[in-house]
Formats: sequence, C-alpha cells, structure tokens
Amino acid sequence: MRGIHSVTMTIDNPQPTLAFMHEWLGFTVSGEMEGRTRVSVNGEGPGKSIDILAPARAQRAMNGIGTVHHVAMAIGSEEEQRTLRDALVRRGIDVTPVMDRSYFRSIYFREPGGVLLEVATIAPGFAVDEPLSELGRGLKLPPWEESRRTAIEAALPAIRY
Repeated sequence: MRGIHSVTMTIDNPQPTLAFMHEWLGFTVSGEMEGRTRVSVNGEGPGKSIDILAPARAQRAMNGIGTVHHVAMAIGSEEEQRTLRDALVRRGIDVTPVMDRSYFRSIYFREPGGVLLEVATIAPGFAVDEPLSELGRGLKLPPWEESRRTAIEAALPAIRY
C-alpha cells in the first residue's frame, strides 16, 4: 500500500460539518452528487479529499474491529498546530492538549457531526530512530510501548521479504 485516496464520513446533518471543514481546516467543495459531498484541501486527488455522506437513514456507528477510530490530517508546523488549537479552544471546541507521538505531534477534536479528527505535524517524521533506507524493516515502538514489546511482537504475524 502506498497511500489512500479518501475517506468517507457518514453524517446525519452535513451542513454544520461542511461549514466546519471549510472554516477551520480550509476544505472546499470539489464535487457533489445525491447524498454525497466531496471536500478537498490543497487541490484534489489522493489524500486530499473527504467525502461527506448523508444517507436518508443511517445507524449510529460503533467502534470495533474493522472500524476507523479517527481521521488524521497533516499540518505544516507545530506553530500552525498551536494556532489552530488555540483558536478551537477560544471557540469552545473541546480539543486535546498537544500530544507527543514521538514521530509527530497531534491534537484531537470532534467535528459537529461527531467524527473524531486528528491534526498531526509532519515533523519530526518516521526517520527519527532509523535511517530512511531501513524504514519498515524492524519494529520501532514509541518509548511508552517499549515495556510491551514482547507481547506486541508475539501478536504480530511473521513478515517474509
């Protein structure tokens, strides 16, 4: 796998979500069809679009095996992320503190339709603890997961290359 084209968020009332995505995250409508609106940021194409689906009757989703917990988006710098976070907080939106994920910094909040969004920095990146040429060849864990290394490794299928 080299990437993902887009995600689809199923929302009961899409208008508040569409307004939020535009005002706070810079998305614009790039396509529409019956019950579906595509919004894009920084152009169109793979990794730049989210489809907002508004079915006539949809059951409320529940987290479980095979579901997506949240939708992540990149932001250019920690400063831009802090600026966004501060503005969201001023607006009364419940947003997490900046979380250090070793490879990037993240904030999390829900858009009006209830979908959990993550805005993560690109830096420092996945090459902080191994050379780029070795990425994916060994299991790298953030410091808070090292104590569980044996159990995590035991649960992973063998990879042959």
